Amino acid sequence: MRSLLKWLAYTIAAIALVIVAGSYLLPSAARVSRTVEITAPPDKVFAIVASIRRFQEYSPWAELDPNAKYTFAGPETGVGQKLSWTSAKDDVGNGAMTITELVAAKRVGIDLDFGDMGKAASDWDFQPTATGSKVTWGFTSPPHKGVVMPWMGLMFDSWIGPDYEKGLGRLKALAEKV
Repeated sequence: MRSLLKWLAYTIAAIALVIVAGSYLLPSAARVSRTVEITAPPDKVFAIVASIRRFQEYSPWAELDPNAKYTFAGPETGVGQKLSWTSAKDDVGNGAMTITELVAAKRVGIDLDFGDMGKAASDWDFQPTATGSKVTWGFTSPPHKGVVMPWMGLMFDSWIGPDYEKGLGRLKALAEKV
């Protein structure tokens, strides 16, 4: 019995050591990105994404809460456009997104603020192709602290990736409309 307890204690200590040490070996931030080919020139797709007021047209989260409230602040166009939302539904929550970078037909940078859930960043890259555009939508979490968050960072791709794929599909349909 004593050897069983000793073995159990060593096993628990080894697992704890792997978890703690592993958290220091994992990436300090989570990165998720998805890419789609769109049969439309980069400037057309960029114009849709660069207008924060059009986000709901391709947002993968818009249908989750039709009663969510959206407000806009800042300039009508350009850096500083801000979209804030409030929702009673946990899978939508409350937050804001602000455009922080615009490089015509090439890149859009966005700061995300999820209130108590923290902050993050989103980015869009547009590259011309023979048939239109290669569009990449990315998400980057801030550096993780502690032991648990780096492990949770491994889950971000499965949590966010499918939503980004859905949003890119909607953006593709929107941009390819004649």
